Amino acid sequence: MTVLNLLLVRHGQSVGNAEGRMEGCSSTGLTPLGMEQSRQLGQHLAAANWYPTHIYCSPLERATSTLAMLVKGLSGSESTIADSWAKTSQFLGNTSIVSPITLASDHTVSIHLCSELMEYNAGVFTGLTWAEACDRYPDLCQQLTTSLDWQPIPEAETLEQGQARAQQFLDHVLSRHGNGDRILVIGHHWMLQHVITCLMGCDRAWGMSMGNTACFEFWLDRDRWYQSGPNRLNTELWQIKRFNDRTHLEYSHSHVG
Repeated sequence: MTVLNLLLVRHGQSVGNAEGRMEGCSSTGLTPLGMEQSRQLGQHLAAANWYPTHIYCSPLERATSTLAMLVKGLSGSESTIADSWAKTSQFLGNTSIVSPITLASDHTVSIHLCSELMEYNAGVFTGLTWAEACDRYPDLCQQLTTSLDWQPIPEAETLEQGQARAQQFLDHVLSRHGNGDRILVIGHHWMLQHVITCLMGCDRAWGMSMGNTACFEFWLDRDRWYQSGPNRLNTELWQIKRFNDRTHLEYSHSHVG
């Protein structure tokens, strides 16, 4: 069966990740480990002959740099083209754009930078470590550590706003793509949780561990997506092929040509 293939990927390790910072909608670049994680994922996809027809990426630097390194792994080239694209894209802010890249499979792939994929806006916590947050906002941090109930953070977006962004992104993709398309999505931990929630039709968001460059692959029959009836329960039409998969990080250098 020909399906719409969605591969959701968290970005590689960023400097902010390594420092334990709540980056949110700010961003640092990748660490050397993050660059290697992303390149290995690209190599792994190339070895499996998994080439995207379309790419959607958060405009934040840690995501665009992940894409640049992933493209290097996919294309098997050390060309600086991907690096130049990533640096240029950083100046485009939150604007959704389309930029073509030619992969080793000899086809041109459009790249869409989507503000809907940006990480949760953490408000006054943005860019801080938890220790720094506790020092600046002791009362708020005390409240957050003593109750599991959601509590608003000054200047941050709400959970409902974040989920609305995720649903808007998913609606955008499903309205523009059909069976036979392979969609690569590069985003962030919190936001990808909500995209998965919307994709699976859940009425609550489920927390899950998600290491850097973790992959989630869904196959769905786009032609029947909006139909009602028993096919909504037909597991032949809706399949999860990878969930929190990081086996590409076990990809030995001995396998690289």
